[in-house]
Amino acid sequence: MAKDPVCEMEVNEREAAAIYEYKGKTYYFCAVGCKEKFAKNPQKFLKKTKK
Repeated sequence: MAKDPVCEMEVNEREAAAIYEYKGKTYYFCAVGCKEKFAKNPQKFLKKTKK
């Protein structure tokens, strides 16, 4: 399981609604909308998940 960096929902990698690669790492999303938000400003969400 992976954590959607936008909404922090647990996502099964094989069933993810969307996938995005950023700086060599693959991120999995529960919905296309979450992926689109992440793609606009990945650093905003990556800082949030490190807290």
